[in-house]
Amino acid sequence: MKKSYLFVGMSLVLALGVAGCNNNGTESQTAGEAPEVVSPAPGISGKVTETMDASGYTYAAVDTGSETIWIAGPKTQLEVGEEVYVPEGAPINNFESKTLGRTFDTILFASSIVVGGEEQAFAAAGEQASSGKAAAAAASSEADLNFDDLAKAEGGKTVEEIYTDKTALDGAPVKVRGKVTKFMSGIMGKNWLHLKDGSGADGTNDLVVTTMANATVGDTVLVNGTVAADKDFGSGYKYEVIVEDAEITVE
Repeated sequence: MKKSYLFVGMSLVLALGVAGCNNNGTESQTAGEAPEVVSPAPGISGKVTETMDASGYTYAAVDTGSETIWIAGPKTQLEVGEEVYVPEGAPINNFESKTLGRTFDTILFASSIVVGGEEQAFAAAGEQASSGKAAAAAASSEADLNFDDLAKAEGGKTVEEIYTDKTALDGAPVKVRGKVTKFMSGIMGKNWLHLKDGSGADGTNDLVVTTMANATVGDTVLVNGTVAADKDFGSGYKYEVIVEDAEITVE
């Protein structure tokens, strides 16, 4: 298995690792046996030997030259025989897909599937880095957010209050208004966002939310979801507090 030299942020790895452990072990359906999330794996490259689409994902068997690995990622047009590269992702054991009607002993979920193999991925990354646009946008997006006119949700909580009251709120519905500072879409059946509202300090000012809705960094959103305190997904991944399966209204 080839090592990926592309950096994948830990927040993305975390999202990948926990999104598959959504209490049902399928794209959004129940499963008889819960999947087991194992340690994050480095990227792989190889030739597609089998491929299929289901529930917005593309599944493919990839022959790396030493083994065949099943991978899943955002829907991508693939053909048998094509070279692909898959960045670092989260292997999950005993993953059952009701849509496909099969259980994978191990499958690697990743944020993207690059057609053309590892060289193509490096070329794309180099082009992006040389432009400097992506790095500049990432560095400035959060700094540009202004929370002065952000009103607390009626009957809701601030981000800091959710942290402060996490024990009492564990398992309870909550409403919170804030601005999206990070957004990761289509990662194993859920979208993941980070929310801030100007309240709290380091450690109590950044709330992770899972949802099926879409949002853009900078959006003001009203979140309605369920609080989970001290959520431990295994493999060393733990949230002090998280809001799960939220409905998102972009305002």
